[in-house]
Amino acid sequence: MKPFSQSLKLMGNNFTITVVAEDNSSAQNYIEAAVGEIRRIEKLLTTFNDESQTSRINDNAGIQPVVVDKEVYGLIERSKSISKITQGAFDITYGSIDKSLWNFDKNMKQLPSAEEALKRVHLINYNNVVLNPEDTSVFLKEKGMRIGFGGIGKGYAAEMAKSLLVDMGVTSGIINASGDLTAWGKQPDGRPWRIGISNPDRPQDVFSYMDISGKAVATSGNYEKYVMIGGKKYSHTIDPKTGLPISGIKSVTIISSNAEFSDAMATPIAVMGIKAGLYLIDQIPDLYCIIIDDNNKIYTSKNINLN
Repeated sequence: MKPFSQSLKLMGNNFTITVVAEDNSSAQNYIEAAVGEIRRIEKLLTTFNDESQTSRINDNAGIQPVVVDKEVYGLIERSKSISKITQGAFDITYGSIDKSLWNFDKNMKQLPSAEEALKRVHLINYNNVVLNPEDTSVFLKEKGMRIGFGGIGKGYAAEMAKSLLVDMGVTSGIINASGDLTAWGKQPDGRPWRIGISNPDRPQDVFSYMDISGKAVATSGNYEKYVMIGGKKYSHTIDPKTGLPISGIKSVTIISSNAEFSDAMATPIAVMGIKAGLYLIDQIPDLYCIIIDDNNKIYTSKNINLN
């Protein structure tokens, strides 16, 4: 048995799928099945295709409810639960301000005014997503509201691909969705899978290692997407309450047993800030966190062991 890996672009991100298999041809079968599953989910959730269920929900905002697949309905329901526990720091209705207000390309020379940002954020409100379990329909109350799964979709896809592979009999592997990853089983030599935690200033430098077999890890960092304005670095992480980017935190790494949950919790912890974020993490069983602030100080939740 040995590991086989393939990297490719899915959901606008680099995915690397690793499976431990007997030979190349069975490994390719497994990898193709996982890719097929991720593409299927992308089709449901993308906002870049007018035919997707997400686009249909957005197009009917303020007009009428849209009946969706059970799976999409379930994901929206879980997203609303995460909004509740993070007091709105995670909110899938952030789509209302996405590109129109913030465009993280290098041409951006100034921040939008606080007034302009606030004008847009009134549409961000997970309480205005009305779910009807009878017909699995979703209704956005306000015209102009938009949902998007940028904060949870990759983790959900990784979890679903893993689950499919486990059902197919793959006893060990890793699905890595651009740093949001889920790992199961052991390496062929019997050791657990390990990852390095990067230094946000120099992502190629690793300051710590962690065993991650049976775990899912997600990192939200300002070193991937940011703009420099007036000599200050602004993260692509937006506070849904103000519509403005957060500052003070370089990266948040979340460890849990589920990739969807890790992915969804990484951004809101950055928005909530170090003290409130760690306090919340410590209340939730089997959830761990590493935060690095702008001065490279490392904070960790309780019961976490860095090697």
